[in-house]
Amino acid sequence: MLSYDIRQLEREAVRVDGELAPGDPVWAEGDLVPSEPLHVTGRLSKAGHGRYYWSGRIEGAASGACRRCLADVSSAVAEDVHVLYAEAGDEVAEDPDAYRLPSNAQVIDLRPAVREQWLLSAPSFFLCREDCQGLCARCGADLNAGPCGCPPETDSRWDALRSLRDASR
Repeated sequence: MLSYDIRQLEREAVRVDGELAPGDPVWAEGDLVPSEPLHVTGRLSKAGHGRYYWSGRIEGAASGACRRCLADVSSAVAEDVHVLYAEAGDEVAEDPDAYRLPSNAQVIDLRPAVREQWLLSAPSFFLCREDCQGLCARCGADLNAGPCGCPPETDSRWDALRSLRDASR
């Protein structure tokens, strides 16, 4: 559970320790959803009148296809998080980095902030390894397993430079 009662926060800070499941409705269509539940930790406390501060960490794993060879890849994601919540009407609430709370809010839901931080931290593209050779553009063979049988492709626009190189040898 990642929702916290504001009345409790008025008395004391709370320890955050929960999970955000890949099937949670907070995820939007097109999001890179984590491959396992995100572990969310930290501390949520009052930071002045109508303001609350969450300092914590999100940890999980993202999965996708290598952008060069299409192999399945998993990547660990861990990120420190610092989020300010402010009630509507507070000048801080106008800051685009702050999360606005309705003036009559009774709970703080961390899930939208966790989602946003995850999307900013998770990789945009996956690579199975840094020196991945990818797939052959002609036959689709995995070049990491070795060269394919296709003849080398030449572009006639480079013939003039190729002849200069060959003449200098």
